[in-house]
Amino acid sequence: MVECKIVINNPKTGKSYQKVIDDKKLKTLIGLKIGDEFDAGLIDLPGYKLKITGGSDRDGFPMRPGVHTTARIKILASGGVGYNPPEKGVKRRKSVRGEIIDIDIAQINAIVVKEGKQKLEEIFGKKEGEETTK
Repeated sequence: MVECKIVINNPKTGKSYQKVIDDKKLKTLIGLKIGDEFDAGLIDLPGYKLKITGGSDRDGFPMRPGVHTTARIKILASGGVGYNPPEKGVKRRKSVRGEIIDIDIAQINAIVVKEGKQKLEEIFGKKEGEETTK
């Protein structure tokens, strides 16, 4: 049984929320790629529309936009997702995951494009040990 997490960021409030989804809900997202928008009703967030911004597979390799596959491949990178060069002009071969969602994806990052009637704070609730700041 594969368990996937969706990290939802709300740019208006600057807060992020994490939701664990099961196989059935993950299968509805298979085939979508970075930059695609989907109805969040598929993951029990009615009225919301989310845009996929990235993610990582079960071994921690990041999804990279522009790599048009579902597999993990080695690319020659000079920067960007998956590689931070120590100085300008340095290139290195790095393993990254393609931009298309597959069953091996363990985490999907998304931002809110359209909000629903109920706020995310109400849906996810306040976590234990979290303090309110004034």
